[in-house]
Amino acid sequence: MILALTIAILVAGSTYLIQQRGMVRIVFGMSLLGHAANLTLLAGGVGAWRGEPFPDRTALADAADPLPQAFVLTAIVIAMATTTILLTLAALGHDDDTVVPEPADDTIATDPVQTLGRAA
Repeated sequence: MILALTIAILVAGSTYLIQQRGMVRIVFGMSLLGHAANLTLLAGGVGAWRGEPFPDRTALADAADPLPQAFVLTAIVIAMATTTILLTLAALGHDDDTVVPEPADDTIATDPVQTLGRAA
């Protein structure tokens, strides 16, 4: 029950952050969503308490399935790379998207190159 509540809180927080305008908040929201997906994979892979996934240390019937853990480890690496790329894009695109740019000069184009061959 606690794990399901944790996943729900992570999904709710990530949904809120993704809907914000700031790029860094969107990146944090995507990161939280990745954590929620990882917890969902781990929760689906383990029904009850299991032993270590090493057959020489525990009985085979009590050993945990290592496949969900491998999926989560791969997902963590991919999420880290994605977060790095998104944070780089957020840093490079430092212009605020809420600023309305001033319109350019509204003179009528007379050069055929500017009008793409159409009559001005």
